[in-house]
Amino acid sequence: MLQDFLSPINPSRFEPENGYYTSQLGAKIICHQNSFPDLADAQLAIIGVLEDRKAIQNEGCANGVEQIRAFLYQLNEGDFQSKIVDLGNILPGESLRDTHYALKVVTESLLKKSIIPIIIGGGHDLCYAQYWAYENLDKKVDLLSFDAHFDLDASVDEHQIPNSQSYLNSIILHEPNFLFNFSNIGYQTYYVNQESIQLMDKMYFDIHRLGEFRNKIQESEPIIRNADLISVDISAVKMADAPGNANAHPNGFYGEEMCQMMRYAGMSDKCSSIGFYEFNPKYDHRNQTAELIAQMIWCFIEGFYARKDDFPSSSKNDYIKYRATFKDVQHEVIFLKSKKTDRWWMQIPYPNLISKNERYLMVPCSYEDYVQATNGEVPNRWWKNYQKLIV
Repeated sequence: MLQDFLSPINPSRFEPENGYYTSQLGAKIICHQNSFPDLADAQLAIIGVLEDRKAIQNEGCANGVEQIRAFLYQLNEGDFQSKIVDLGNILPGESLRDTHYALKVVTESLLKKSIIPIIIGGGHDLCYAQYWAYENLDKKVDLLSFDAHFDLDASVDEHQIPNSQSYLNSIILHEPNFLFNFSNIGYQTYYVNQESIQLMDKMYFDIHRLGEFRNKIQESEPIIRNADLISVDISAVKMADAPGNANAHPNGFYGEEMCQMMRYAGMSDKCSSIGFYEFNPKYDHRNQTAELIAQMIWCFIEGFYARKDDFPSSSKNDYIKYRATFKDVQHEVIFLKSKKTDRWWMQIPYPNLISKNERYLMVPCSYEDYVQATNGEVPNRWWKNYQKLIV
């Protein structure tokens, strides 16, 4: 039973003195208070996690969930009718592994009900539990992390409990392996050693420096659209916009850029869970970070209710087909453009028809990938995905 892992909350602790207006999310969200919410009609579920034992140099990040809720509940519902439940909090287990298991079970249960978990609070090590929840879903998954670092510590092995700076090791080494691709958006090279970058390239993972998106945040959309699960380390946002983190940095994304990317995440038909980690109220200034995270969650919710269901699997009349050929490579590449949204995909053939059920993998891409292909050049996105299919 889900309620065995979740502790009820008391929204009156952060409710305004005069209550909520009928237009505010606080009047719409069904909370786990005296009884557990009915999940029959729920589409999104908020989960707080009060765990920070492995949040390296950021102790106290287990204490921020109430502040985030306070600001989220005060935001007005957009042009949509939300069906959101707040399932309460996962309390620290006797061991960290107990907490990870609880989050894994809750997330997995919601995924099976086609309810998107929105995880708030705790260290970035909780991303491992978020990933673990997909183990029994019988599919390969794509993970995207917004982070200034890779959280890849080569000194950690598969038998150690992951911490906030090594959880990616645990994911890569996890058995059975169901990770198809890892993407990072926003890493800063001076915080990442060259061996880690070389390892990412060797594994054909999809890593992107912060500077790649300055003044062209729309370039992040195809990367975000390809992710099944997304984790956000709030340190990916610059300190001036999000000081509530002991490991905050002078450089990073602006708050409005993160909100735009969260809307992209919500709009993705593929995204099925998202986590917001490492917020520490001890370092926040006038609740600035808590309010920003609440706005990021709101943008994700707005994006979710703007989904167009345009992944290329329905009527061929919904797409425009384009063809291109690479120089010196015996592949004709098919690009599809959605008539609904103008979003692009490209077909990547399975080598030697290794998939019995499908002939190609459909990967989100951009118009720039198509232009590059028409010039006879192999887009980097196409090449990396094709190499992973060979392996």
